[in-house]
Amino acid sequence: MSNIYLDYNATSPVRPEVLEVMLPFYREKFGNPSSVHWAGRQVSGALEKAREQVASLINASPAEIVFVSCGSEGDNMAIKGTLDALKAKGNHIITTAVEHPAVLETCQHLEKHGYDVTYLPVDKDGMLDLADLEAAISDKTVLISVMWANNETGNIYPIEEIGRIARKYNIRFHTDAVQAVGKIPVDVQKANVDLLVISGHKIGAPKGVGAIYIRRGTRMSALIHGGHQERNRRAGTQNVAGIAGLGKACELALAELENYYSRVRGLRDRLEDGVLSQVSEIKLNGTPDREKRLPNTLNVSFAYIEGESLLLNLDMFGIAASSGSACTSGSLEPSHVMGAMCVEVTLAHSSTRFSLGPETTAVEIDKVLEVLPTTVQRLREMSPLYNCGRTAEDCETCETVRRI
Repeated sequence: MSNIYLDYNATSPVRPEVLEVMLPFYREKFGNPSSVHWAGRQVSGALEKAREQVASLINASPAEIVFVSCGSEGDNMAIKGTLDALKAKGNHIITTAVEHPAVLETCQHLEKHGYDVTYLPVDKDGMLDLADLEAAISDKTVLISVMWANNETGNIYPIEEIGRIARKYNIRFHTDAVQAVGKIPVDVQKANVDLLVISGHKIGAPKGVGAIYIRRGTRMSALIHGGHQERNRRAGTQNVAGIAGLGKACELALAELENYYSRVRGLRDRLEDGVLSQVSEIKLNGTPDREKRLPNTLNVSFAYIEGESLLLNLDMFGIAASSGSACTSGSLEPSHVMGAMCVEVTLAHSSTRFSLGPETTAVEIDKVLEVLPTTVQRLREMSPLYNCGRTAEDCETCETVRRI
């Protein structure tokens, strides 16, 4: 059986069209874009073309696009650059308890250096209450940072409404849109976003390249100091091949967005309906409103089994899925996203994410639905939690397990 890849929220393969655009910059077009001679001029145009392609995908101006190495760098740049530039105004950040580690770890680092951070809670479905956001705002608040879509659950957050709140109180607004861009429409003008981060490898570009949108007139300090690249926003010789690839990936994403959404959404719904109907005692992690989730993402917990065991067994069938964020996959702790949603700990440990992509087929989904129920049942039959009565009343070992 051929392998089945359902971990597109972790990374995606480089698209052939993207690779084709990149290859000349590893061979004959090798110049430094900062050089004034022919070799530099030969490649500098590629940067500006890519800037236009990225800007078109999110309805921005090319001059507002700065290239970075990855989403994590972009988030660090947005948060630290804002706080340094606006330190005379205040030292308070508002974010959420379910952000990617690139945001959470940055905020926790800043707390050690005297900054005040409010982590907004989410409900049991992982959604925000915007009344909590407004209540958290103070005269010291300088930044609101809320992801466009969650990497684990696929939940889409009300970015336009948050943007209006930020404008109302004259507070800068940053969003990590790494999971949203290329999957759903993203418009920085409609959303009143000041800072937005993109990662190339999530949308068919190579690893090691990303971009940050910085609204015109937004004052920020640089994260990396050195040369004068990227209009003095980000020092370092640009990764021309990667940037050209990112530009092409954004061009393709824009052209294919409507078709991608309907096709992948149909396959995800096919998988979700099949899992929910064929496997008992499971929990959907994320909002049940499919319109408010990314079209490619399904996160479920299977009672009485460990997520890592399930992933290893699926891998034996050539099926790649994930548990939690790929950036924290080495941790034995339950996902912080599941914790913020108050998912019971044994269910949090069994959370499994399936994330589909452009290459996913109906045949692959049907194969997963053939393999998954029997694999779950086999693992349950080996579980002491499953075999000792399965209720807290029957067994002290099962105190933390509840039937769904």
